[in-house]
Amino acid sequence: MPDARPTGTEPLPTEPLLSVRDLTVVFPTRRGPVRAVDALSFDVPRGRTLGIVGESGSGKSVTSLAVMGLHTGAEVTGSVTLDGRELVGLPERELNRLRGRRMAMIFQDPLSSLHPYYTVGEQIAEHHRVHFGSRRAVARRLAVDALAEVGIPEPRRRAGEYPHQFSGGMRQRVMIATALVCEPELLIADEPTTALDVTVQAQILELIARVQQDRGLGVVMITHDLGVVARVAHEVLVMYGGRAAERAPVDELFAAPTHPYTRGLLDSLPRLDDRDDVPLRAIPGSPPSLLDPAPGCAFAPRCPRPALGTGAERERCAGERPVLTGPAAHPVACHFPAYEGAPR
Repeated sequence: MPDARPTGTEPLPTEPLLSVRDLTVVFPTRRGPVRAVDALSFDVPRGRTLGIVGESGSGKSVTSLAVMGLHTGAEVTGSVTLDGRELVGLPERELNRLRGRRMAMIFQDPLSSLHPYYTVGEQIAEHHRVHFGSRRAVARRLAVDALAEVGIPEPRRRAGEYPHQFSGGMRQRVMIATALVCEPELLIADEPTTALDVTVQAQILELIARVQQDRGLGVVMITHDLGVVARVAHEVLVMYGGRAAERAPVDELFAAPTHPYTRGLLDSLPRLDDRDDVPLRAIPGSPPSLLDPAPGCAFAPRCPRPALGTGAERERCAGERPVLTGPAAHPVACHFPAYEGAPR
């Protein structure tokens, strides 16, 4: 696939649109608190895409829902600011005014997100009317324009159809149109290409990149697919066990990953030059329990580094939790990053 990232040479904005600092999300359960996100920090400038990757259960979607203020029954602490305005602790009424109008989210399952009893045009128009109080005729026209913008043919006719009359890719375009009709500044896409074939996936990613370039949106792309990240992201945040493992510009991350987990993710991708008899590589072990987190590095039980190191190094990995350190543009949470002998 060709690169879908905007190629403009404009300077990176100095002030981030979205700033997250020490975000922590804890869910109470019968077995004890689950720290699904732990002290996570990142920035998203206008006109740029941050890709957040990791295995299932790493905290990606929990992070996106926390930014949108959509968690109920969870303890959310830390700071989330949108264009300088603090969102954590904001009353629900104020959050409702911001959701959709200044920040919007595309969910991974459009069929369950769209109401089956209303036409797609009615749903998009209602979204605009709720936030701006527009008249029905105006909102209807804007809904048709939004469908045309996302590439749905015959938008006036198709605005009168129901979600089940659209293919999976077209339903995802409807979700994007719904998210964009109020012209938000921040767009969060949670696995937007799940269950789509490769051709449709490429179309959706190109659509998001084009709209971002046209409108200068800040985008957070939540995915487990490193191919999606390589295609659309400017910067990548790798999460593991609810924490940040590594953060870097996308080209640098793929060229020189420094965390053993990131290396493992990249090694698990099939390669064109692999022989037919070479088995797919996988990271051994299972993701960590968030009910009873280990005192040291969460990746230590699955990491090849302790097996290669000295007794003191193994003890440090098992007993001391690493924090993001290193160059500001490429920090890593590892006691022994980019070690010699790491598998690639």
